[in-house]
Amino acid sequence: MAAIVIESLTRRYGPRRGIEHVDLSVPDGSLFGFLGPNGAGKTTTIRVLLGFLRPSAGRATVFGLDCWRDGKRIRADVGAIPGDLRLYPALNGTDTLRLVSAIRRRDLAAEGTRLARVFELDLRVRVRQMSRGMRQKLGLILALAPRPRLLVLDEPSTALDPLMQERLRTELRAMATEGRTVFFSSHSLAEVESLCDRVAIVREGRIVADETLDQLRRRAGHEVVLRLREGVPAAAIGELPAAFRDPRPLWSGRTLTGVWRGPAAELIAWLHAQPLDDVSISPPSLEALFRAFYQPEQIHAGGLEARP
Repeated sequence: MAAIVIESLTRRYGPRRGIEHVDLSVPDGSLFGFLGPNGAGKTTTIRVLLGFLRPSAGRATVFGLDCWRDGKRIRADVGAIPGDLRLYPALNGTDTLRLVSAIRRRDLAAEGTRLARVFELDLRVRVRQMSRGMRQKLGLILALAPRPRLLVLDEPSTALDPLMQERLRTELRAMATEGRTVFFSSHSLAEVESLCDRVAIVREGRIVADETLDQLRRRAGHEVVLRLREGVPAAAIGELPAAFRDPRPLWSGRTLTGVWRGPAAELIAWLHAQPLDDVSISPPSLEALFRAFYQPEQIHAGGLEARP
């Protein structure tokens, strides 16, 4: 059963687009990354999933329940941290945890205290005296402590240092191992790559990719840098193989840089026939592929571009 199903979902703010005709399915028990820069539609999608926004068209369900009609029932099984986290400034961490325990109708003290140790947060400090990073830690504790069936996290590592980010990833992996679902929104591919099994990429309110990380890696190809022997003209390379034309390789003096999207054996055979002084082959660059989704004119620009 899918934890989240989104079908032809559209949400507009008057004439302004939020998301448009989004289709998405998030498997139960998965670590699912939702990628896109600020303004791409990630937060709008999350607010619809949590029942805070009504769709303009289409439908979204969580555990088979309609997100708008059954929002209250859904939120009972969901832990969430919004991108614009707000807490009661007069309360300290312990009091905030007690308040959420009362709302959830379950005692979260033991698990909340454990998570406070994990994230090194002093629960005696009042929210108004907390730094941004401390408030983010408290928000994560409140979301994780109930051990919900679904975690919906909007940019959860904001303001966390690298050590705390790794501790968060450890906690999220443990929850997925228990069969819980993590829906993780971020604008950083590196962050999602280190955690998630599958990734959807949103651009201008539309899904432009929905694939496993292995599928993305295969699509990313390998960066290849060729250096011709001294005195050899660029024309000696001849026509480039199709696997080396997309995106357009670039010349800089005697050096040609491009991306190879094909079998490694074919690359090696082609390189063997070239008048080269040196060659460098790098692992797939998912970051470069991610950027390409936001520069679509580069994705289909075939041929060879020369530069001085």
